[in-house]
Amino acid sequence: MKKLWAPWRIGYVQKQSKGCIFCRAAKAKQDNKYYVVHRSKFCFSILNTFPYNNGHIMIAPYRHTGDINELNNEQLLDLIKVLKIAQGQLDKTLKPQAYNIGINIGKEAGAGFANHLHIHIVPRWKGDVNFMPVIYDTKIVSQSLKQLYNKLTSRKK
Repeated sequence: MKKLWAPWRIGYVQKQSKGCIFCRAAKAKQDNKYYVVHRSKFCFSILNTFPYNNGHIMIAPYRHTGDINELNNEQLLDLIKVLKIAQGQLDKTLKPQAYNIGINIGKEAGAGFANHLHIHIVPRWKGDVNFMPVIYDTKIVSQSLKQLYNKLTSRKK
């Protein structure tokens, strides 16, 4: 794999995450520190700090569970409502042409945090998969998390 010089990422690489990132963000009082974009009664949305694409958001329940069957109907409905809000925020801010939306349940299915259920919403544009990943095995994310977070949250005010 080729390397793309990105010195601002060292903060993420050096963090030794202990425990659940979703539980830590859910309990935190500083939404900007954890890039929490929206909070509702049962769920919240958060920017993925290792995004597949610019604007990659995850929606998670406050409840720490990896099993969708453990959520009650109110929690499930709230999860989908927060997904809808996240898509609206991305539509207004980034104007993507399409989305990948999905849930990976279980480590073998690709869940990076298998014990805390979450939905991924990844904005997509024509041509966002260009020659860099194909030829150079390198992905480019075009905007800093802080800049995107500020844009997304400024629309709420």
